[in-house]
This record gives sequence, C-alpha cells and structure tokens, in this order.
Amino acid sequence: MVSNASALGRNGIHDWLLLRGAAMIIAFYVLYILAFVIISAPLNYDVWHGFFASNFTKVFTLLTLFSILVHGWIGMWQVLTDYVKSVCVRLLLQLVVVIVLFVYAIYGTVVVWGV
Repeated sequence: MVSNASALGRNGIHDWLLLRGAAMIIAFYVLYILAFVIISAPLNYDVWHGFFASNFTKVFTLLTLFSILVHGWIGMWQVLTDYVKSVCVRLLLQLVVVIVLFVYAIYGTVVVWGV
C-alpha cells in the first residue's frame, strides 16, 4: 500500500471515513440552524446574538468549520492528485490550499469566539 504524506488520512478508507464524518457533522449543523430558525418566531439581532453566544453553538459552529476544512482539504487533494501531474505544480497548489484553509481556520475561530 502506498502512503502519501500530503493526504489527511493514512489511506483511502481513512479519507473516506473522514469525509463521511465531516459530512454528517455539517448535516447536523444545518439541521440545528434550521430548527432554530423554525422555532424562533421573530428573528432579530438580539435573538441571533443570544443564539450564537451559547457555548454549545460556538463549539458546534467551530466543529462544523473544521469539518468543512477537512472536507475541503481531502477534496482538493484528490482533485489535485488526479488532474495535476507535475509534482512541483501540485505541491505548490497544495501549499496554497493549506495556507488558505489555515487562514480560514484562524479567522473562523476569531469570528466565533471573538478573540
């Protein structure tokens, strides 16, 4: 079995499981937000602020953000591995993707926790 240092999981099964787990977290988060919108009668700033001030919502939002980043990294890695044959160009593009995802993670953490 060939292992690749730039893959998130150790092999295809691990990547597949990470994708499915991340997709489930994202789906549960969407249902959580939809349930809140349906249950809350008048949506205004105070209601949204109270909802997102909850520690559960903050942690769930951050977990969903990291799930999106994992999902994005595995997807981009697979696309770049399949379609970019030049190793130098592929590694450069992977570096760009990693930097962008890292910036998203930092910025998302700052937005959610107000650090």
